[in-house]
Amino acid sequence: LERRLRAYAEAFPGQVHLAASHLHRGDDAARLAALARLAERCGVPLVATGDVRMHTPARRPLADVLTCIREGCTIDAAGLQLAKNAERHLKGPEAMAALFRDHPDALARTCAIADAITFSLDELRYDYPQEVSRGQDPQKVLETLVAAGARARYGEHVPPHVRALLERELAIIAELSYAPYFLTVHDIVAEARRRGILCQGRGSAANSAVCYVLGITAISPERIDMVFERFVSAARGEPPDIDVDFEHERREEIIQYIYEKYGRARAGLAATVISYRARSAIRDVGKVMGLSADTIATLTAQIWGRSPEGIEPARLAQIGLDPQDRRLRLCLALVHELIGFPRHLSQHVGGFVITRHRLDEIVPIENAAMQDRTVIQWDKDDLDALGILKVDVLGLGMLTCLRKAFDLIARHHGRHLDLATVPEGDAAVYDMLGRADSLGVFQVESRAQMSFLPRMRPRNFYDLVIQVAIVRPGPIQGDMVHPYLRRRNGEEPVTYPSPEMRAVLQKTLGVPLFQEQAMRIAMVGAGFTAEEADGLRRAMATFRRTGTIHNFRERFIRGMRARGYEQDFAERCFRQIEGFGDYGFPESHAASFALLAYVSAWLKCHYPAAFACALLNAQPMGFYAPAQILRDARARGVAVRPVDVNHSGLDHTLEPALGGEGEGPALRLGLRMVSGLAREEAERLIAARGNGYVEPADLWRRAGLSRAALERLAEADAFASMGRRRREALWDIRALATARPLPLFEHAGETESGPEPSVPLPAPSMGETVAADYRALGLTLRAHPLALLRDHLPGNGQAQPRPASDLLEAEDGTRLTMAGLVIIRQRPATAKGVIFLTLEDETGTANIIVWPRMVERHRAAVYSARLMAVTGRLQRQGRVAHLIAERVKDLSGLLRRLDAPEDGGGAQPTAPLAPRPSQRHPRAEARTLAAALATAADHR
Repeated sequence: LERRLRAYAEAFPGQVHLAASHLHRGDDAARLAALARLAERCGVPLVATGDVRMHTPARRPLADVLTCIREGCTIDAAGLQLAKNAERHLKGPEAMAALFRDHPDALARTCAIADAITFSLDELRYDYPQEVSRGQDPQKVLETLVAAGARARYGEHVPPHVRALLERELAIIAELSYAPYFLTVHDIVAEARRRGILCQGRGSAANSAVCYVLGITAISPERIDMVFERFVSAARGEPPDIDVDFEHERREEIIQYIYEKYGRARAGLAATVISYRARSAIRDVGKVMGLSADTIATLTAQIWGRSPEGIEPARLAQIGLDPQDRRLRLCLALVHELIGFPRHLSQHVGGFVITRHRLDEIVPIENAAMQDRTVIQWDKDDLDALGILKVDVLGLGMLTCLRKAFDLIARHHGRHLDLATVPEGDAAVYDMLGRADSLGVFQVESRAQMSFLPRMRPRNFYDLVIQVAIVRPGPIQGDMVHPYLRRRNGEEPVTYPSPEMRAVLQKTLGVPLFQEQAMRIAMVGAGFTAEEADGLRRAMATFRRTGTIHNFRERFIRGMRARGYEQDFAERCFRQIEGFGDYGFPESHAASFALLAYVSAWLKCHYPAAFACALLNAQPMGFYAPAQILRDARARGVAVRPVDVNHSGLDHTLEPALGGEGEGPALRLGLRMVSGLAREEAERLIAARGNGYVEPADLWRRAGLSRAALERLAEADAFASMGRRRREALWDIRALATARPLPLFEHAGETESGPEPSVPLPAPSMGETVAADYRALGLTLRAHPLALLRDHLPGNGQAQPRPASDLLEAEDGTRLTMAGLVIIRQRPATAKGVIFLTLEDETGTANIIVWPRMVERHRAAVYSARLMAVTGRLQRQGRVAHLIAERVKDLSGLLRRLDAPEDGGGAQPTAPLAPRPSQRHPRAEARTLAAALATAADHR
């Protein structure tokens, strides 16, 4: 130690100190005296420290758990790695003075060092790249690009109102010196366009005339009236915000382009702090406490999605655990403490910081876990506080889907489209949306959106903007949804509390629906200054972590009351602001998403085969599994053809329709659907196909496929074009030699013991075929499982299950039972414990509402059933129908019947056909038979 200390002192003269801590080990006096002598010999000052690990002694158990998590050991095996006492906590001046009474100089030096630290983050200097060659003016370059873009959008004669709008926006950009930022975004978008990557800008500054003519966004100023000064102005005092969404499959190309252009020393992704939620806390604490893997799995299964709530001890008995077990109760108590703690530093989804000079001079840069990525150690809130510009490069699955759909339409219909050229105002599209026929349509395919569409009945683009934004926590919690609908439907007059509020709320019929309106109400209605409004905005942005938005409540309501507004209106406005804090949705984002919603709806309406094919090729994304997407496409007249080794590509494709298949092209399922088939083997199959294969042995010889790959294809029934159904193909494949024959000795149809004799195989039942389809593909093009099981469905009480199609015919208030596969589970944060289920049978889907008391009564079935029967009362309003659950019954065991031969005999499968639906996001698509019948089940 002395040798190292001397070396440090010589290398950094006057800057090295020796820290000393009182460890309460019994030898502290002797140890501190020895450290003081060592410091004197080396000429290094001694300073007093607390060696703090916790803020209070009560955190000692949690500190020990965190130590074990870090070291990867259990609490029983930690031994000397744990703290010896609970003294490593924050102490006051008097306590520290008592501990270092024999070394007062050390404590004085500590105080002196603290007083000498005057550094502020405000001292960090940040320069944005100029984005132009030396001698060029960024503003002039931007104006030249804007002029060229305007001519490209409008022709040589740009409309006067557009020209005036561009001039005003450019003047503001010049005043604030933001031209380099817009040039950066333009360059990134231009590079994506050069590579053929579809992208779309959104954000506070994206929905501007400048961004439209630069090609950053496809929303023209005529489609939505957004005031540029509301987002970019000297009074706002913050940098512009433009997020750019790219095709999620190709976003990495743009990320690497930015690294290559600016270098790793000048560009880095922002960080984000990942905190413990209930599931991760249970897993980590459970391992430390020595719980078995089965116990941990049982506990985590009780957590809904990414819930921040732990498990109450009273619930343990319900899941077969001992609520009196001391270790288990201690584990749950520690889980409650750990929830919300930082777990690790991760990378932001796409926020890039770019500098003119070296970025690593102001913040450390480190390698990310992902290959070829580097990140800085600040998160986005740090960047906002320091006023550092960030360019968000984000991935969006729907853009991948739209690009694939545009390519298919160009190839099969000869029509070339992009986001800006899809025809606007199509009445058929709005009619389709008004019927809630929106499966697969961006932003409006969720249960809540589908329920709201027939009530809203959007008829133009701005209606769609409102539709996208209104089914959100802000408007819902602020009780703004129903007043807006009543006013839209003429059921109550449109009124404004004041002329000033009319200017803010006229577009939304006097009801605040957007985040921008909430902020304007704070300034216009409550008298907030620009600084106060910015503080409110920041509180909204960090609401989930800090929960400080309530600090503005009294000021907000007092300000509105002082200006003559009713108490009820003021409170409702603030509730909406609190809702935006939990999930803010500004008008600018709603407009960008509404464009993608309209384009995807237009494609679904006019090119259903291309849209369904593109949607499948962009998986995993959205709320629905491939089985539901294909069912919807077939209902629209799209012919769907099965996977076949002689016709399928890797992805799904379109083929010319045959007689009786309808007018549009048919959709051929791709090899990517085959569970367990490696991509490399599928590519070899396609490369060696030539004019086709005549028998399974051809794939073995010519494509070099493994026996396992051949069996996966046979299980997927992919040899039908050879006249081999599933069982015959498996019989042929299992007769092949274990190794490929030499070319001179190849002979089709021969095995290790000579030619394979023909053996008649028993035909499978339809149930066996459907079950095998689900195991191999996750779907079936044959009968729906419920069509085969309906005769076996038991009554739930005295009611007999009725088809889902009956729900649209039954009268409001009718008590009935419906049975179906659980395809979606949801528990929105704003639903206060209500669970929404979607059940599917052979006639359609049914929406189920399970109130909290019913959830507790039928918890096991609600959480885990794959096939269920629900008895309840029907609530209908037009085409919107919900079944309010009164009784829930788990019928998952019936799925075993599908594998039974037609005579009902034979062995039963060793596992249920469909296991517990996934509690992950619906994008986490499963490939097993178990998840196939419930792959989109979504616990939120």
